[in-house]
Amino acid sequence: MLNRILLPPGPGRLIAVITAVMTLGQGLWMALNAIYATTVLHLTPGQFGVCVSVSAVIVLVCSTPLGHLADRAGPKTVQIWSFLAMALLTLALLFVSGFWPYLLVASAQAVAYRAGRSARKAMIAGLIPAGDRMHVLAYVRAATNLSVSIGACLAGLVLALGAQPAYRAAMLFTAVAFLLTSLLTLREPAVPPVPAKAGPALAVLRDWPFLTFAALDGLLSTHALLLDVVLPLWVVQHTSAPRWMSAALLVVNTVLVVAVQTRAARGTDTPERAAKASFQGAGCVAAACLVFALTSGAALIPACALLALGALAHALGEVRQSAGSWSLAFDLAPDHAQGQYQGTHAMGTDLGRMFAPALFTWLVLGHGAPGWVALAAGFALLGLAMPALVARNPHLRAATPEEVSVTA
Repeated sequence: MLNRILLPPGPGRLIAVITAVMTLGQGLWMALNAIYATTVLHLTPGQFGVCVSVSAVIVLVCSTPLGHLADRAGPKTVQIWSFLAMALLTLALLFVSGFWPYLLVASAQAVAYRAGRSARKAMIAGLIPAGDRMHVLAYVRAATNLSVSIGACLAGLVLALGAQPAYRAAMLFTAVAFLLTSLLTLREPAVPPVPAKAGPALAVLRDWPFLTFAALDGLLSTHALLLDVVLPLWVVQHTSAPRWMSAALLVVNTVLVVAVQTRAARGTDTPERAAKASFQGAGCVAAACLVFALTSGAALIPACALLALGALAHALGEVRQSAGSWSLAFDLAPDHAQGQYQGTHAMGTDLGRMFAPALFTWLVLGHGAPGWVALAAGFALLGLAMPALVARNPHLRAATPEEVSVTA
């Protein structure tokens, strides 16, 4: 049963396996990075924060060029070398000490990971026919959620042990996961590099309709931070629910995403339908925000019930919005430039997540239930903008190079 949920038939099976191995390593790394840097490498929290910010800025600047590299060099080649570099850079963390060496290695690691992710999406675009793409991506997301959860559980075990050998063993495990990602990629068919065409090398930076979509979708995707960042603090400070409730909601979210993502991806095979799915997902997220607002001051049992109901609405919104996002990101990109377009799409997500934690916590923790209402209105408006974007830009309904606007 689990095999049918997580692994699609045909060539998509290897894609799902590779992505799961990749995210297992990344999930463990993300959960332990801050603790490893401050506990084992003895960086101060301030120094670690600077490293994270610098790495994020570098990745943001490099995102589109890295995607362009996947188009020109071939996504399979870029993916193999990117994750081989990730393995070596993760091993290097076992030997570095001090602020500057860590900053250098962590920044290079972030760039390598983004290169590999952009190449991964270009590989999917090249290997999977457009009609099957959303179906495969739904399986990939389900497998990804499960592998990230396993990585988080392993991180919890390491944190419970708390010894330096455990942290170093976790870094070694992460490096092995990235190495396996690189080696498994060798088994995939090659996607040939796309020769350069006349005109600007980074045409996506002149494709204003796609840039608008990337920005709107990046803002909409910040809903993921509600469960990760906002809700744990909200549960503790504004509700009578037990502290562990936020962790339980994350588990519920993961189980639901794994169980229903493949079904939620149905009916997103055209830009119009994908935009409608984004709208529906945004509506569910907005409804979740309104339900979370009702938990303020509620008694123990009602608060827990409302939190569970809100988490259910959020999970349904997440899977539907994600399916719409994938479809639009691929359909609105020309076949000869999938790498740079997917890299730019990821840049929109990065921009959204750079400011969202501070804004969301200010709204919700500083203003209580009205803050949740404001977030609900924001997500609803973003969802409404997606169908309007497609409807008012007819050329976006084609994904051929000739019909993609690259006007300045």
